[in-house]
Amino acid sequence: MELNLDRDLCFFDIEATGLNVVRDRIIQIAIIKYKKNGGEPEELSMLINPGIPISQEAYEVHGISAKDVSNKPTFQQVAEKIYDFIGNADLAGYNSNRFDVPLLMEEFARVGIEFDVSRRRTIDVQRIFYKMEPRTLKAALKFYTGQELEDAHDAMADVRATIDVFKGQIQRYNGIDYVDGDGHVHAAPINNNMQNLHDFTNDNRFVDATQKMRYDTKGKIVFNFGKYVGKEVAEVLYKDRQYYNWILNKEFSSQVKQMVKKLVKDYEKQLRDQK
Repeated sequence: MELNLDRDLCFFDIEATGLNVVRDRIIQIAIIKYKKNGGEPEELSMLINPGIPISQEAYEVHGISAKDVSNKPTFQQVAEKIYDFIGNADLAGYNSNRFDVPLLMEEFARVGIEFDVSRRRTIDVQRIFYKMEPRTLKAALKFYTGQELEDAHDAMADVRATIDVFKGQIQRYNGIDYVDGDGHVHAAPINNNMQNLHDFTNDNRFVDATQKMRYDTKGKIVFNFGKYVGKEVAEVLYKDRQYYNWILNKEFSSQVKQMVKKLVKDYEKQLRDQK
């Protein structure tokens, strides 16, 4: 099955030192890039020295030890190669919106590279699966393709399984309506269109992956935490510079920091234009 692409699409998977997207580090990344103009997909796979300990819980999942990565390059040494390989492509993965994408953004931010996802589509294959058939990647592969997942939690094996599941989902749900938790019917949302799949796999109530900001009923971006919960982010941070600086200097994701900077800048411009 050929994917209907109007932009390059990178499927990727990350193994890490743990599950905290701000504190933990990448130890393995695998990417398969589909070109909008067709041709054979390109692959990139590498182990990375994280520079911090690998948690026992993470090791028990992926089996990558400190010894395995001790002589591997650091993320700083491979960041440009990864960035150039992805280029302007859209991103897809399994649980990628909540884990792989924000973790990759953090790693780029640490080495001074702004990895902007606001102009990319992000397709989370897990979200399609969990909405339509709530199970695991192994079960998804069996369900959609009849295949057994070998070498689970090896990054490249997981990427290949994710691609097979993704193609199986498009074929299986073509023409099938989705009924959400409120009983609303969405006409055949799963099809070979990357924009539709982006819309379906993203929770549009929230602005960022860590869900610190959300949209209110008027479409305004408001806080989803803390003392200003429900208040408009731009207006609050324009007036309360101490809180603005606190967010920029505390352990918030680079995505949140990028967004609050832009919101305050746009708010300041709006005020100037009104004068």
